[in-house]
Amino acid sequence: MNEKIRIIEKDTQGFLDELAARKAEDLDAVLPAVAEIIARVRREGDTALAEYTRRFDKVDLGPGRFRVAQEEIERAPRLLEPDLKEALEAAYERICDYHSKQLANSWFVTGAQGEILGQRITPVESAAVYAPGGQAAYPSSVLMGLAAARTAGVKRTVLLSPPGKDTGMNPAVLFAARLAGVDEIYRIGGAQAIAAAAYGTQSIPAVDVIAGPGNIYVTAAKKLVFGTVNVDMLAGPSEILVIADDTAEPAWVAADMLSQAEHDQRAGCLLITTSRKLALRVQDEISGQLESLPKKDIAGESVKNFGAVLLADSLDQAAGLANRFAPEHLELLVADPWALLGKIRNAGAVFLGPFTPEAVGDYWAGPNHVLPTGGSARCFSPLGVHVFLKRSSIISFNRESFDKAAGPVTVIARSEGLEAHARSIEIRKEK
Repeated sequence: MNEKIRIIEKDTQGFLDELAARKAEDLDAVLPAVAEIIARVRREGDTALAEYTRRFDKVDLGPGRFRVAQEEIERAPRLLEPDLKEALEAAYERICDYHSKQLANSWFVTGAQGEILGQRITPVESAAVYAPGGQAAYPSSVLMGLAAARTAGVKRTVLLSPPGKDTGMNPAVLFAARLAGVDEIYRIGGAQAIAAAAYGTQSIPAVDVIAGPGNIYVTAAKKLVFGTVNVDMLAGPSEILVIADDTAEPAWVAADMLSQAEHDQRAGCLLITTSRKLALRVQDEISGQLESLPKKDIAGESVKNFGAVLLADSLDQAAGLANRFAPEHLELLVADPWALLGKIRNAGAVFLGPFTPEAVGDYWAGPNHVLPTGGSARCFSPLGVHVFLKRSSIISFNRESFDKAAGPVTVIARSEGLEAHARSIEIRKEK
């Protein structure tokens, strides 16, 4: 990989807008095919699932053979190295502890006329977490999704993940699911898995919420089933944006940018800096570090097509560009990151200081690593317990508070042409 990451001095905002738009373009391209998959799964259930599993995963399971047996789940810990098991156990404890602090309380207040108003928080009954599979396995994503659901109090938790070539599943994924107390595991992936979870099949009962990262087909399927079920977000290709000044270590900046580039050829890896000297050194570091990466072809495509070093006149300008782009991951590698944090409004997760690389957040820190991408951090939040919780409004009026409300309610109802609404008030006044 001899090409260097580009350095952009002008129209930096134009480049960022173009990069953010790629998620919508990717989705539009696959929606028709995904809509057909969903329709078939709704009509044919397990038969369609079996056919799509043969076609896309090259695995012949047959209808009704999707659920992972308990014996396979119980065998998983024996297939892992002790250090990996210990790391996953410790990480899960940290993730649960962080998410427990997100829980919201129900509340009630009494008004001046004795009416009682409130909000009741309850978990959904069931939720499915999708974990990518196939060529790679991500037990960390299993922990993130199931920890949020279990902490919220979901009664029935389901894991969906594609099967391996031998119909089995990665033992680290199974161990993570077992660690998180999952109730059911199904070896299905892609848009067909999302359709099965949303609508149910002969062997897979439907759920209320679907969460977790996936490829573009999974994301498109989540978009199409939203409304039948709730979904966490519509995530696109991963991205990292580093804001750095001349105090940053070039090798560290480059390493952090490549940590996202190796995810996907369409991942974004960006640096905004006020230092031309740093820009040039990071450019060289990325070229050098790429050569020894096992996934250098994937990372190289990301760097070439969706990577850039952007020069800014000031850290204020850098923060403004970051807020416009609303990155999934934002690193602040500057002399005073806490001061700069106050100027950041839009980011999925913010990493402060030289010893907080994005990878710490992926595996260990505790906050969820399932994050909004493609500019959606302007209005979406990381996956958390809120995705699995419902709010119900509670209203209780007595006679005094009803009498006080009767006049205004009938006036507003009749102004909207809703006579039956008004009469439902007046019939009580008559008695």
